[in-house]
Amino acid sequence: MSGDPQPKRVLLVAYPLLSVSENCAGGAEQVLWALDRELRSRGHHTVVAASNGSQVSGELFATGEPASAPDQFAARDEEQTRRLIHWLNSDECPQFDLVHDQSGSFWRHADRVPFPILTTLHLPRSFYPVESFSSIPANVHFNCVSESQLRTFSALPRLLGYVPNGIALNRFPVSETPVEAREYVLWLGRICEEKGTHVALDVAHEVGQRIIIAGQVYPFIYHQKYFAREIIPRLKRAGTKARFVNSPSFPEKLDLLQNARALLLTSLVDETSSMVAMEASACGTPAYGFRRGALSEVVADGVNGRLFSTAAELSEGLRQKIEISPERCRNYAEQNFCALRMAERYERMYAEVVRAGIATMKSSG
Repeated sequence: MSGDPQPKRVLLVAYPLLSVSENCAGGAEQVLWALDRELRSRGHHTVVAASNGSQVSGELFATGEPASAPDQFAARDEEQTRRLIHWLNSDECPQFDLVHDQSGSFWRHADRVPFPILTTLHLPRSFYPVESFSSIPANVHFNCVSESQLRTFSALPRLLGYVPNGIALNRFPVSETPVEAREYVLWLGRICEEKGTHVALDVAHEVGQRIIIAGQVYPFIYHQKYFAREIIPRLKRAGTKARFVNSPSFPEKLDLLQNARALLLTSLVDETSSMVAMEASACGTPAYGFRRGALSEVVADGVNGRLFSTAAELSEGLRQKIEISPERCRNYAEQNFCALRMAERYERMYAEVVRAGIATMKSSG
């Protein structure tokens, strides 16, 4: 089903900590980058509000330098909010049909914004403070990114459903290297305790498997302490059987995905989606991970990967021959993870938000 063909003027608001680009490590930034690209190609006018240095398909409204230290985050969030609200209420601001907030926090100031807002909730419900949803401005609508996440927010007002994340499939060509010829397993993503990077290292050590840890340590003190306390000692223990790739570029990431025996998904929380599993599938690499949250909506057991309940089960699975073919992974990605399909679903949701905004204006006028 196609989306709403009527072109819209959309302001996309990014998470305020990092710049947006094709090399982003964070899932929310990757979704925004891919969605902006698809919307622009479909004739919509997009403006992205994000940190200086962001590389986007639409116009960029730069909101300040990205934070370079953990204690800068609160100030960075306030700076982006202040700049945006001033601009949105100024004569220089264009007339937007709606604001699509992917920052997780800007929507709380919606009563100071003259446009309807769609807020995408990327995180598990438990990650949001209880008081976050105690007072919701009337011009705010919400959506989730998976069915399992949607169930946890079912009581939220003006919740429009869920839109599964998608990727730009053409940027992730399928690998020509047979899985049995590949020599390492890969863990790729944001390095922090809830993502279970240490579990991946333990599992690989248990089965004597070479492993590459690739990703970014965000400028939060607890992330940096975790890396020093849990990851560095395990990398040293593994010796030549483990390697760390810090903040890989996109070509580096693509090479890592295409040549991995399996991608490990060892998150210790109920994930709401998994961009990296989608990317691995597109490259023909199966994902092996825990059966948590929405991972069962992304990884079809035996089709584009395997899911397990414990680290011991995951270890046993990695000891066995991987019989999932690259072609099967790629086919599943093409059927389920297309960014174009994501954009079409957002187009329909945008139309619903705009109609609701018009009705609200009429009733209040």
